[in-house]
Amino acid sequence: MTPAITQLNKKKIQHNIHQYVHNVNHHSYGAEAAEKLDVNANRIFKTLVLETDANTLVVAIIPVLQKLNLKAVASAVNAKKVKMAEVKRVESTTGYIVGGVSPLGQKKQLKTVIHNSAQNFITIYVSGGKRGLEIELSPQNLQQLTRATFNSITSE
Repeated sequence: MTPAITQLNKKKIQHNIHQYVHNVNHHSYGAEAAEKLDVNANRIFKTLVLETDANTLVVAIIPVLQKLNLKAVASAVNAKKVKMAEVKRVESTTGYIVGGVSPLGQKKQLKTVIHNSAQNFITIYVSGGKRGLEIELSPQNLQQLTRATFNSITSE
């Protein structure tokens, strides 16, 4: 049981857990999840942690096949600039390893932005807190638990 699943159970949030055997040689965790779970890749979201120019961390949750737009994220979190956070800092702040960072159950609540396309689905998939573990839940529940905003944060 991961902190993400513990949080969902504690809050009595409807969710489904999906597991698969992670292939260490796969080039994309999200694409691998879509393939192995036989789910439309647009419903699988990756969790990215960024550092702002004020040295704070923020979370961006975007569809796995899309690319993050750093300027759009900066604007969404009222920062001048953002960049990808260093792996060590991500892991120590969230409590998860890169490739298995869940937006839920993190050690510290971080400002979070979810790509607005999530609202097009009844449920979406996010990391459950380790590679090979996905949580399916409604985007509204994810937004509520992470206190996130929805915004267009990819280069479409």
